[in-house]
Amino acid sequence: MKIIVCGCGPGSPDYLTLAVHREVAGAAVLVGAQRLLDLFPLTDAEKIPVGADIEGILIIIENRWQRQQVVVLVTGDPGISSLAQPVIKRFGRDACFLIPGISSVQVAFARLGLDWTDAKIIDAHGKNPEYDLDDSGKVKKLAILGGRQEASAWVQSCCRRWGDDYRLFCCENLSLPGERISEVTPEDLDDSALSSLTVFLLIRRDCL
Repeated sequence: MKIIVCGCGPGSPDYLTLAVHREVAGAAVLVGAQRLLDLFPLTDAEKIPVGADIEGILIIIENRWQRQQVVVLVTGDPGISSLAQPVIKRFGRDACFLIPGISSVQVAFARLGLDWTDAKIIDAHGKNPEYDLDDSGKVKKLAILGGRQEASAWVQSCCRRWGDDYRLFCCENLSLPGERISEVTPEDLDDSALSSLTVFLLIRRDCL
């Protein structure tokens, strides 16, 4: 029996795939953030909310998955900054089966009508990344997972280092009722209270 890891999209039930619904319907145990568990109010599965204690969650999974069907719900796509990584690291790839989902990065680029085959994705949601800011000119499109004031400050430093060759877009609460997409300046981020569900797109001007 494999641990099923399901990408649940950017937040809206409209962005859940049929494959995810099918796996949840067969689950005995659902593991995920509370907002993801809330996407499935009709399931009979035991729901285990994920908090800050990731090690504790991994122990729970370890005690269940050999005898019960465990489905782990992750935000967006499992391949982009999610609980999937510690689950795979603990149990191995052969023990896991991943269902891809729609990432907030995909939605952000779709809202701007841009392809993202040449995009660089940076995770600044948990901590500021180690990234060479002198890469100006090498990267045409940069997607930054934000949601913290420190992340916003890091984005400002990118903009100031790279100059006016790039335009900055702030994408909040994608697919949710409070969705907002704005083109902003670095100065606009000084005192802004952004959603914890924020993606920044830094796009070179010749790509727009």
